[in-house]
Amino acid sequence: MITGGAGFIGSHLSNRLSDKNELVIFDNFSRGIMDENLRDKTNVSFKSGDILVADELKAAMKGCDIVVHLAAVAGIDTVVKKPVRTIEVNFLGSYNVFKNAYDLGIDRVIFASTSEVYGPYTYNAREEDLTTQGPVNEVRWGYAVSKLATDHLAFAFHRQYGLGVTPLRFFNIYGPGQLGEGAIQTFVINATQDQDIVINGDGTQIRAWCYVSDAVDGIVKVMASTKAIGEAFNIGNPRESLSVFELAQNVKRLASSKSNIIFKNVGSYPDVHLRVPNIEKARKILEFEPKVGLEEGIQETINWFRSTW
Repeated sequence: MITGGAGFIGSHLSNRLSDKNELVIFDNFSRGIMDENLRDKTNVSFKSGDILVADELKAAMKGCDIVVHLAAVAGIDTVVKKPVRTIEVNFLGSYNVFKNAYDLGIDRVIFASTSEVYGPYTYNAREEDLTTQGPVNEVRWGYAVSKLATDHLAFAFHRQYGLGVTPLRFFNIYGPGQLGEGAIQTFVINATQDQDIVINGDGTQIRAWCYVSDAVDGIVKVMASTKAIGEAFNIGNPRESLSVFELAQNVKRLASSKSNIIFKNVGSYPDVHLRVPNIEKARKILEFEPKVGLEEGIQETINWFRSTW
């Protein structure tokens, strides 16, 4: 079962798994880019529902061996507008997933955590490092705390009940089909339409960018590994790290765009200045290795948006 299976990462994972597995895609279908060809496959079923409705979720989970829990509220603009909803969905919804999995005897729950748990300055972050959050009155950190609390809850279920949990801390995943508020997605849409590419702040913020197929590789490797049970993993591509300004320049060049790059202070929320993972643990235990370079990934993303929008 994949919660959020019609979303960005979920839809790519659904396509990857659909040839050799029986799938239940559980989603509220509020947004997503799911391949409609999946609806023609007899081994794929679709359940429309809300992870906050425990009975609805439990009915859909019956008979499953593994749950990949990707459903969440994410994106800074959405988090700022709906801070209560963010914490409800990300924490209480995840409780429903863990509790139902335990009650139904499901062996494994793999779920999306976030690099935000490491705080505003994160370089060479390891899974064992301290998780540092910003001030409690800054709404941005409500999202990070909802995810961090979910990590703690998952490990509590593992220690007390033996539930086979694995949180995956994703670092800036991008690619075809991304919807919402990701920088690459926003830059690509504007660049392909020769509209201004707007950077929040001065553009010196540094990120490590990971293509979605590499993120899906990470999920699949966790699903296949019993050594991953009870462990957290960073999933990202530290070799593809650069500033947001350099990213905008690359998108403009690869799209052959006439867009202007402009700088604005968008919103009153704090930004993250540095975010680069250490993935040695994933390399060692999962044999995870990102394959897609940033230029190739951006070009594939540009091509997808041009053919779709």
